[in-house]
Amino acid sequence: MLSRVLGLVRDVVIAGYFGASGSADAFFVAFKIPNFLRRLFAEGAFSQAFVPVLSEYRSQRDLQAVQQLVYRVSGTLGSILLAVTLLGVLGAPLLAALFAPGFYMDAGEKFDLAAEMLRITFPYLALISLTAFCGAILNAYGRFAIPAFTPVLLNLTLIFAAVVLSPQFETPIMALAWGVFMAGALQLLFQLPFLARLQLVPVPQRGWKDEGVQRIMKLMLPALFGVSVAQINLLLDTVLASFLQTGSVSWLYYSDRLSELPLGVFGIAIATVILPSLSRKHAEQSPEHFRKTLDWAVRMVLLIGVPAAVALVVLAEELLTTLFHYGSMTDLDIEMSARSLRAYAVGLVAFMLIKVLATGFFARQNTKTPVKVAVQAMATNMLFNLILIWPLAHAGLALATALSAFMNAGLLLRGLIKEGVFHWQKGWGVFVVRLLLANGALGALLFWLSRPSADWLLADVWQRGVWMATLVFGGLAVYVSVLLATGLRMRHLRG
Repeated sequence: MLSRVLGLVRDVVIAGYFGASGSADAFFVAFKIPNFLRRLFAEGAFSQAFVPVLSEYRSQRDLQAVQQLVYRVSGTLGSILLAVTLLGVLGAPLLAALFAPGFYMDAGEKFDLAAEMLRITFPYLALISLTAFCGAILNAYGRFAIPAFTPVLLNLTLIFAAVVLSPQFETPIMALAWGVFMAGALQLLFQLPFLARLQLVPVPQRGWKDEGVQRIMKLMLPALFGVSVAQINLLLDTVLASFLQTGSVSWLYYSDRLSELPLGVFGIAIATVILPSLSRKHAEQSPEHFRKTLDWAVRMVLLIGVPAAVALVVLAEELLTTLFHYGSMTDLDIEMSARSLRAYAVGLVAFMLIKVLATGFFARQNTKTPVKVAVQAMATNMLFNLILIWPLAHAGLALATALSAFMNAGLLLRGLIKEGVFHWQKGWGVFVVRLLLANGALGALLFWLSRPSADWLLADVWQRGVWMATLVFGGLAVYVSVLLATGLRMRHLRG
């Protein structure tokens, strides 16, 4: 939660200094490309393939065998990352043209700036992927706090770059690109002492033919696509948004970041915590406990995700104004970002469910089924993109992503039920009624208390803060009160 809140502060600072300008569009493209590949090489496909195998080694073998696996995986992953990073730095203009063709076709300063910054940000891919590898080891041993805290260093470094370093550069936004590079190195170094306590500091060794490495690679190849479909969809949004008016990439970025706050704090956190647990339960052949854990995770996602989505839809302008309407961020930027935020919020529950439901497959070392689902979802997303971009512009891209996410989550759930892995546990009927009543009351209160958008735009920072605090704490109080009044207790929330 600390890392996500600081991430929001980081985006507030960037919005205040650079707004939704052409240079901001260029930076977000240069940052998004290595970030997208990070999801493939790091906590996306790699972690989903690595953690189940590591958990199995931990359960069934001695420390020396685990160390050999870690050493050989680090050597294999490191060599791949080195090659990809060199290609990325050398081919930065080509990558910028591929992922932001609208910038390239304009043949203006925005494209040149994006390519130049990409050369600086691309090594972040290797650094953060190795950081995620170290974090996966810590997660497998139940040390969740350190990997969860690590992104705080990225946020602090980018805030420092924007506030302190940017005035020193002829092109101020270049400071953010160097901030990304520095943050990657800091995050990797930060985790090494904690691995030393486990006697698992990676010492890279050649391991292409190692049995464990080959199993991980075999699991990872289909997962490269399956677990990252949401990121692929967001990247496709960026490609199409590069053809729209200046600011579209930034509007999508700010709204996506705000919608990702509950996804990162709760959805990804739940999926991260249950993966090692589910992997051990599968290795120990404990299917009933596996089903109960998965059912608990789905309930937690709904309990948190539905009210978060309701709040984002009802309070889109209010939240964006309170957080971003300073400095270079204009009234138009708030209005446009609110349109895409509402669209992303529609799919928030689906985004969170995908993280949890996909874990039900990866924990059993089944990566093929999520791939089939991902292919269908991405094809659907592209179809919706082409249909919705014309009437809704950038907001249509966000809505297409949300709609395809529901298809993705629905197919994953159907697959788990069909394989007998997910069973609806007792109490679902009562749980759904409680959820509907509590969210109905929440939505009604927020709608009743909210003020016209013009009032928020004209208010000062303190007034906005008071109004937003009233909405947040009032809404939370009503939501929790209705849940308690309908019989929900703490014992129902235990896994």
